[in-house]
Amino acid sequence: MEYSKGLPNDELFNDRKSLDFAGLKRVITHPLREKLYSELHNRPFQSLTNPTQISHIAIQHEGKLKQQEYDFLSLLCERFQVNSPTQDMPCFYQCFGLFRLRWERHMEYSTYTIIHDTPQSILPFTKNAIDYVPMDWLEKIPGQVIAAVHLVVGKEETIDEKQITNCFDNMRLIASAPYNGLAKVWTSYKLHEDGFARFLVCTNTLSPEQLGRLIQQLLQLDTYRLMATLGLPLAQKINGELNTIDIELKQVTSLIAMGNEHDDRELLNTVLALAVKVEGLRSQSNYRFSATNAYYDVALQRMEELKEDELFGYMRLQEFLMRRITPAVKTCRTAANHLEDISRRVSRASDLLRARVEMVLQEQNQKLLKSMNRRAHIQMRLQQTVEGLSVAAISYYAIQLLDILLTSTTGLGLDVDHNLVKGIAVPTVIVSVFIGTRYIHHKLTKQPAS
Repeated sequence: MEYSKGLPNDELFNDRKSLDFAGLKRVITHPLREKLYSELHNRPFQSLTNPTQISHIAIQHEGKLKQQEYDFLSLLCERFQVNSPTQDMPCFYQCFGLFRLRWERHMEYSTYTIIHDTPQSILPFTKNAIDYVPMDWLEKIPGQVIAAVHLVVGKEETIDEKQITNCFDNMRLIASAPYNGLAKVWTSYKLHEDGFARFLVCTNTLSPEQLGRLIQQLLQLDTYRLMATLGLPLAQKINGELNTIDIELKQVTSLIAMGNEHDDRELLNTVLALAVKVEGLRSQSNYRFSATNAYYDVALQRMEELKEDELFGYMRLQEFLMRRITPAVKTCRTAANHLEDISRRVSRASDLLRARVEMVLQEQNQKLLKSMNRRAHIQMRLQQTVEGLSVAAISYYAIQLLDILLTSTTGLGLDVDHNLVKGIAVPTVIVSVFIGTRYIHHKLTKQPAS
């Protein structure tokens, strides 16, 4: 490397960096490179002050309503004279004076998080962040609400733990101390009269960034646990239908095992009807059950990230959710496995029935071939008989022609013994005709079929 002679180490390093950077501009890069870099920063954690109020709504859109959501957000931005989002933005954050709005679009749902900074009130949840949003605009929100949460963040000294049950309408509480005891969280995981769940967070030590991360994890956990259990009603419905299909399949399998006492066509139609039902259930549930597993895995990750310590007298969030979510997810997995098992059994029953039908067809074909061989043999025997009769007939007509020929010789003055000539000609003609017909038959049988 002669170009580096005489350069100090630092200068050599800087020179190489510049060469690499300059060279990279001339190299063809992947078209998704910048998008993949930006993906890490699409949904950053929000910095939050203490105290604050948050209202969080998750709307299920099933991958649709993209234009409707854009129009919905643009309507609010035009109303407050602020910049509107672009149509391809996965996350939008804007301040509207009394409140801030954070919107995120996911694969099958979107979230609207409303933030209002306010001094801690004596009794939380008397007025929430969503109360500062125009109701006429909020009523036009596209999609179906799947999760709705009011969350209040306050200082520990402003919260009287004896009055916390009043904040949750005297419901049974679940609580813990996340981040190894740096904060305290209370919730009931139940809906209140306004249709919202409630979270109360108290902390004195978390920074705005840590607080924002904690709040986002709590809100995501609430959304993911609902999305994970969204497949439970479908699994319960499918299990009932699968039990009915299972009984019908057992009956069909028993009939197949009994042999030829039942109509194969009727059994095959029954098996095909069961296959149609099973495939219909699979098309309804495959995506939902796969999504259930994915949401469950993310919910488990969020639970681990909370790093909860136990609050005396309360069940931890992770302990409560695991006892409720895990059976629901296992029910979905059981339904999915049962569905796949029945699908395989229907396929095997169909294969068995087809095999039996093929065996019956082969037996019928063998009988048909035997019948055809017998007919061919009879036809050959008849043909041989006809050939013998043909030799006699041809010989007879040949002798008659010879007799006419001999009769005509009398007019020519030839003295020929007719009886002697005919006596000698009869065996000669018969042998000649027989040899000729056999020769023709031999030629025809050796000639390949076209």
